[in-house]
Amino acid sequence: MAEENGGGQAPDVQAMSFEDALAELRQIVERLEKGEGKLDEAIAAYERGARLKQHCEAKLKEAEAKIEKIRLSENGSATTEPLDVE
Repeated sequence: MAEENGGGQAPDVQAMSFEDALAELRQIVERLEKGEGKLDEAIAAYERGARLKQHCEAKLKEAEAKIEKIRLSENGSATTEPLDVE
């Protein structure tokens, strides 16, 4: 599944970068789609995948909140405002 740390367990989801979490999520999806492993392993992988998905969504929302849109005012000066994503 994921790269394991020295304790033999997968890394903590909350400590993962967006890219690492997304890569692991893709691996989980591929394995589940192939039907590899036992039922208990599939359930545990699904649960971890759900946590990874939630983590990735939170990271994306954080990034969206930091993005600003640049606007030119009537006098030609540049200003910024929060980006409307919806």
